[in-house]
Amino acid sequence: MFFIRLVFSHKDWISMDKTLLTILVCPLSKAPLVFDSEKMELLCSASGLAYPIRDGVPIMLESEARFMTADEKLAKIEYHQDQY
Repeated sequence: MFFIRLVFSHKDWISMDKTLLTILVCPLSKAPLVFDSEKMELLCSASGLAYPIRDGVPIMLESEARFMTADEKLAKIEYHQDQY
């Protein structure tokens, strides 16, 4: 049996195709995610969780995610809306 590990560098994530972000969703809420390049996290405003990206691999486990502060949620939502 063979396993393939997809590894993304910091540069790859910054220039990541937007279609990949439309495929990835929060495992808890099934809501879309926003990429935070500064903290290397995938953010979900619906669940309030921030999923880490370690060694280029997104860790999509609730037990590994951290809770976002209210300020973080608002800032990321406003920033994301300004991009459109």
